[in-house]
Amino acid sequence: MKTLSLNRNQIKYLVILAMVIDHIAWRFVPSCSWQGQVMHFIGRLTGPAMAFFIAEGFIHTRNLKKYLTRMGIFALISWIPFCLYFNVRSPLGTNFGIIYTLFLGLLACYFDQRKDQNPQVRRLAVCACMLLSIWGDWPGYGVIMPLLLVRNYQDKSRMWRAYFEMTIIYTFLLGFFEIVGGAPIRCELYLSGILLPLFLLRFAYNGQAGSRRPFHKWFFYVFYPGHLLVLYGISRLLAS
Repeated sequence: MKTLSLNRNQIKYLVILAMVIDHIAWRFVPSCSWQGQVMHFIGRLTGPAMAFFIAEGFIHTRNLKKYLTRMGIFALISWIPFCLYFNVRSPLGTNFGIIYTLFLGLLACYFDQRKDQNPQVRRLAVCACMLLSIWGDWPGYGVIMPLLLVRNYQDKSRMWRAYFEMTIIYTFLLGFFEIVGGAPIRCELYLSGILLPLFLLRFAYNGQAGSRRPFHKWFFYVFYPGHLLVLYGISRLLAS
């Protein structure tokens, strides 16, 4: 029995709170300050946890086509708010945000599980999703993590091992390239927070969905671009 038992909705709201804390820090708090490091540490909960729930969504959805359509539409809706808030100016150097990357992760799972399709075609489609994720938040990770979780879903021991190993590798590579690029080590300590969702999901998630009310399903999709616009508006007011 789990000491702490949280359903999917409860964990998603924790993840949303962590995301807001992280986004506030990127705009209003110096990243290398201890406050910035703590806020970004908490924010590392978001990406891995949402990648996990994309895998769960793929396994349990009743209508994958609607799920993909919903993710694609809100990835597009979120693009402008993300660019505004994070000051992404050039279309060639754009970033579509985390929903875009997770949409590609869901799409990669779909291609990977198409057993009626030629294996080479499936692999090429998955590779294309990986490549396209360069223009998203949590590039690469948000695609390959749901893929690994779906592949190992029937063997929970292998699934959690894949989750842990992939997360450690991604964290090491991200930190390595940041430090090689000139970032001080003390400014990259927050990356260790990427392990937070592993422990939360492994030892607190009870596997239950929680309330089925439509509000819970739609809240994150609407909240993501909405909170970016609100924070952007606040930043503009403070700058004026």
